[in-house]
Amino acid sequence: MQKLILSALFSLPFLAFADGLPDLGDISQEVVSPQMERQIGEQSMFQIRADKNYLDDPEVYDYLNRLGGRLVAYSSEPGQPFEFFAINDSSINAFAIPGGFVGVNTGLIQLAQNESELASVLSHEISHVTQHHYARMISGQRYDSLAALATVAVAILAARNNPEAATTAVVGAQAGTVQRQLNFTREHEKEADRIGLAILEKSGLDTRAMPSFFERLQKATQLVEGSTPSYLRTHPLTTERIADVDDRVQQIPFHLVPDSLDFQLIRARLIAHQRSPLDAVAFFEGALGEKRFGNPVAQRYGLVLSLMRGNQPQRAAQEFATLHKQAPLNATIETLAGQVRRLDKQNKDVAAFYRSALKTFPQHHALIYDYAEVLLEDHRYTEALKLLDEQVAINGNDAKLYTLQARAYTALDRNQEAHHVLAYNYILHGDLRGAIEQLELAKRAGNDYYQLSTIESELRQFREIAAAYSKKK
Repeated sequence: MQKLILSALFSLPFLAFADGLPDLGDISQEVVSPQMERQIGEQSMFQIRADKNYLDDPEVYDYLNRLGGRLVAYSSEPGQPFEFFAINDSSINAFAIPGGFVGVNTGLIQLAQNESELASVLSHEISHVTQHHYARMISGQRYDSLAALATVAVAILAARNNPEAATTAVVGAQAGTVQRQLNFTREHEKEADRIGLAILEKSGLDTRAMPSFFERLQKATQLVEGSTPSYLRTHPLTTERIADVDDRVQQIPFHLVPDSLDFQLIRARLIAHQRSPLDAVAFFEGALGEKRFGNPVAQRYGLVLSLMRGNQPQRAAQEFATLHKQAPLNATIETLAGQVRRLDKQNKDVAAFYRSALKTFPQHHALIYDYAEVLLEDHRYTEALKLLDEQVAINGNDAKLYTLQARAYTALDRNQEAHHVLAYNYILHGDLRGAIEQLELAKRAGNDYYQLSTIESELRQFREIAAAYSKKK
């Protein structure tokens, strides 16, 4: 079997319950270390990724991580690993989870009128992480395991998003404590503003975006009667806080910062996928016809996506031909080029196209997934496995890679390996029971000694973890 690189698999927070590994005990007597924060964040992410609103879109994921990575490079902890992700929710919200995980709702991405506004939110959330505000917030409380801390983290997020359901969300997670700590303190918020503003300036983005976004949030509150954007509930704005940011911004020289094409493409992509195909086509046709607002390359990109969703492949191909002439070399547009080529079932050069595109954009997830899909559709299973093995070696915590591997193994009648990698997919989505079931199936599906030894070892550990969870309930 291939050498699987799953860096966090055997250091998962689940293992806080396993024999021989440290238990947090009474953290009021000790500082929550960065390693513990990371484990709390990873535990929380298993639950978030399993949620139906988690946006599993590689283009949006890659964009947020490119922008976020640019900002993190200018933070006080540039070596801290971060992961940025989107939640498919029209409400306006963003949040940070300890250990370097930052979520942003699609509603907030759409509200931001320029890239610097979105970056101002991300830089604020990055500052909550690098200043370890979560650790400060829970300091002095008693929790007996990493899992309990992670449960509190997720409960806080749930309660912030829906205060009316806060009591339900925090059952089993020390409800009183959570409800007292739904928001960071005023000092935490002001500190995140100040440090986030400095990150924004150092990264070369427009610092005036932060106060302008605050103003947009206030206007959004006025437009929706009786409703306060989630972001204002989780990051309450005070007159003093807004004035402080304004004062700081006035001392920074102004310079105009144009949006990246990627920002415009992602906004168009969200519109194309969130509206009905008919409405989305009408929207982008109107935008292109009026030529009064927006980026025409991004608008045509959205139109092509909408036509593809509306099952209009011929017109999609025609519009894309125009787009390709207008657009600069761009990974997201090259991915769309491959998808348009795949619409033509007679096109025999699709795999060659992806192979070439990946030489130019070797880390673009959407290209990687699509290329693997093309190889699988062409019954080139060995080639697909070679590609996927290489990608797993780079990022062993990518659940999609294991799903694709399982398809290739199944096609080759290598069922033991198929079930084995599916177990990794399940564990990365926080489904411990499903992972155990897949390992049990893998154990019965073959007799390779090396694989059986690995499977039995993992099965034993996962069962111990499951048993520990049952005792904690």
